[in-house]
Amino acid sequence: MARYTGPKARISRRFGEAILGGAKALQRKAYAPGMHGKGRKRKQSEYAIQLNEKQKAKYTYGVLERQFSNTFKKGAKKDGIKGLNLLRLLEARLDNIVYRLGVASSRRAARQIVLHKHIVVNGKVVNIPSFTVKIGDVIEVREKSKTLEVITESVSLRSAKKYSWLEFDSTTLVGRVLAQPERDQIPENINEQLIVELYSK
Repeated sequence: MARYTGPKARISRRFGEAILGGAKALQRKAYAPGMHGKGRKRKQSEYAIQLNEKQKAKYTYGVLERQFSNTFKKGAKKDGIKGLNLLRLLEARLDNIVYRLGVASSRRAARQIVLHKHIVVNGKVVNIPSFTVKIGDVIEVREKSKTLEVITESVSLRSAKKYSWLEFDSTTLVGRVLAQPERDQIPENINEQLIVELYSK
């Protein structure tokens, strides 16, 4: 499956929450998209509920099926809770870190910023959105990109939004990963245990 580039509101309505934005559309049409969206809700099977949760996580982080599967397998090999390991690996993606730091207004925007070589990690330009950022890594906006309107606007609007596991200087546009996030520090409404159960079948 190719990366989704369609209407964000459609995905928000599908899952009943604004995971890609589109909160206004969700308020106007609080039902699933499509001609049967207003119809009676059918009782979902256990498998359908688990699959739905995986799809929601994929759309939230902008990850393709194979990438998501490989990320889960990588997390499953680590010590600790499989579900938390999965979320930590998704949170450690460079595009997500750029979004969390407030350099981009969304993960989609963060992906574009990374792809266009506006981000430097430990002194080297990195243009791979899925690049895994580690504890202690320094992430900064490239010097010649610091005046880009899309970046300055996002920082001014989101600079107050802080995460204790990240450090960011909104003046120099330099950030650092201080630790791995704990589950209560990841605000996304994802039931990772359902994903673990799905892959355990």
